Amino acid sequence: MRTPRAARLLGCGLLALSLGLPAAWSASAHDAPDGAQRRTLTLVTLTGPGTAAGRADAATLLARQDSVLAAVGAGAPVYRWTTALNGFAVELTRGQLDVLDDLRGIAAIERDTVRPLAGRTSTAAVRGATSSPRLRGGAGVVVGVVDSGLSPQTPAFADVPGLGPDPRRFAGECATGDGWTSDDCTRKVVGARWFVEGFGPDRIRTSESLSALDDLGHGTQVASVAAGNAGVSVRVDNRDAGTFGGVAPQARIAAYKACWGAPDPADDGCSTADVVSAVDAAVGDGVDVLSLALAGGEGIDTLQLALLGAAEADVVVLGAAGNTAGSAYAAHAGPWVTTVGSAVGRLSRARITLPGGRSWTGGGRPTDVTGRAVRAQDAPAAGASLLAASQCRQGALDSRLVADRIVVCRRGGIGRIDKSESVALAGGRAMVLVNERPGSVTADFHSVPTVHLAAPAGRAFGRWVARHPDARVRLSRVTGDPGNRRTAPWSSPGDPRGVALKPDAVADGDGVLGALPEATGRGWGVFNGSSAATAAASGLAALVRAEHPAWSASRVRSLLVTSARPVPGSSVLTQGSGALLGRVPTSHLSLDVDAAQWRRALRRNTLARLNTSSLLLPTGRSTAVRTVTNVGRRPEYFSVTARGFTTHRVSVRPLAVRLAPGQSADFTVTVTGPTTPGRLDDGMVVWLGARGGVTRLPVALTR
Repeated sequence: MRTPRAARLLGCGLLALSLGLPAAWSASAHDAPDGAQRRTLTLVTLTGPGTAAGRADAATLLARQDSVLAAVGAGAPVYRWTTALNGFAVELTRGQLDVLDDLRGIAAIERDTVRPLAGRTSTAAVRGATSSPRLRGGAGVVVGVVDSGLSPQTPAFADVPGLGPDPRRFAGECATGDGWTSDDCTRKVVGARWFVEGFGPDRIRTSESLSALDDLGHGTQVASVAAGNAGVSVRVDNRDAGTFGGVAPQARIAAYKACWGAPDPADDGCSTADVVSAVDAAVGDGVDVLSLALAGGEGIDTLQLALLGAAEADVVVLGAAGNTAGSAYAAHAGPWVTTVGSAVGRLSRARITLPGGRSWTGGGRPTDVTGRAVRAQDAPAAGASLLAASQCRQGALDSRLVADRIVVCRRGGIGRIDKSESVALAGGRAMVLVNERPGSVTADFHSVPTVHLAAPAGRAFGRWVARHPDARVRLSRVTGDPGNRRTAPWSSPGDPRGVALKPDAVADGDGVLGALPEATGRGWGVFNGSSAATAAASGLAALVRAEHPAWSASRVRSLLVTSARPVPGSSVLTQGSGALLGRVPTSHLSLDVDAAQWRRALRRNTLARLNTSSLLLPTGRSTAVRTVTNVGRRPEYFSVTARGFTTHRVSVRPLAVRLAPGQSADFTVTVTGPTTPGRLDDGMVVWLGARGGVTRLPVALTR
């Protein structure tokens, strides 16, 4: 029996992207006896757009779907999609797949898979909050969050005064279910839906709620970072940890639960069928910003086609790049999606100083402490193993040996903040947490003053403590610049052979504080990964939409990414245009793409020619044309230069333009140099405005 064709794309143009059926699609998955068969959904996308593009009505699309289903002899679909795309999810046998593969008008055929969430939540490690830098922003904008749901009880989502005007175009619903009533939808949480048929209601863990209620915590954290209320008091273990505020605190939130917990946490994730259904619903509801902090998928798959429909509906779409550098390229390959990678490094710092002045710097926010230090493995409690003691597990430390001491604990075994609690319970004065292997350091909110050292510094300090058990050391907070960002080593890079440069930008993705559901037993926690970065980027998009409601989604996307600041030492295939700003951009140049152009370019296999805010070009001699528009309110001169390229000559013409408000100008980027296959050369095309704005376009020369 032959394998179904990878896919047919829109129209007759072929696109060199991975749209194939996974190798795991075996005949046994479809042809097993009824009693043993595990349901496998097939995702079918028909050619042409959904109703969001304004070219067809739902009745016409449903009739086309019925015709296809009848032709293959399929039963009723589990899901139908008519808004963001024209398609359905249905159970098919191998024979029905073969018939489907021969039909005309099919854009894509894909097996349903479970995608991972692009972040990891820690309920045990809470970084101390700081005063909310922004009390307003995002009013009238709805951020749709496709994730694990939302906990409406957290104060980050309270229906507080000062939210501003109600959204004008949002018309979503409040779907009730386990633990979620209509009262849980408010002026802050304006919509709630849930989608589980792809993942399977029989496959979720018993603690999960068949509703939009968040039991994992991931969706609540993402939503709170993007649009949580400002000035919210943070308390952890009955201790004041400061105040919290989301990036766009006045924005409203619509929760679309499509990610679920399984009995084995390793199986947690988001069925593509459920996610596509959530996107279809969010577009129909009228969200302004759509956040997907989940990874997985390759090329222009079914989800990317649904997100194309969202872009056609003028929704700003943001997706997480993923955290699998070395094993997978950045997710969300579609150029209509703002793909966000992770940056690390801007954390509060602390220092350990020895007698004589030698010191090591790490993460932390301690009060000044001076005292004698002891290695935890040298102070085991009776009956405790040296490993348990070295990791400062609860009950493993001898209080007689650690009382009033600065305890040196090894990372691993238990949560970081659990270690400082063990030190506190044993009477320790402070803690030095040391990595055992290469890895990040953090600035968590601990039970005792703490400094977190990287592995080399930790080993050196531990050796010194062993030789000087009676010497006194000092822990102190480092003031000033919190440190330089760098691209996270685990942040997924872009595919040099893709149709668009990815990721588009990076944002902070390490130790980001967010709200948690009450079910976790802890109201706050930090999370890491491109989920956290995408949450912040989604909030920024809401700020821009609120401040410039007449701007298109394409313009918002362009202004966000071209205003980013480069991360030193990182390729554009890992950082895009750089680290996103924490405020509304002030530059005045935009690269606009009309919503109708995305699908036309996909059909003609000319996505690389679109007026995107980045360039992915072949080495040797090549050219690309882009168009900039003055979105400011005054005439302005703009000059341009190419920076950072090492082995190629990159020139831009014209070198300067004067643009009136709303006026546009074309510019041409020309590349000359060696044609070494597979070798990367990269840099930036930088436009400088006379009024101070900077617009950066990342350029990668790879093919």
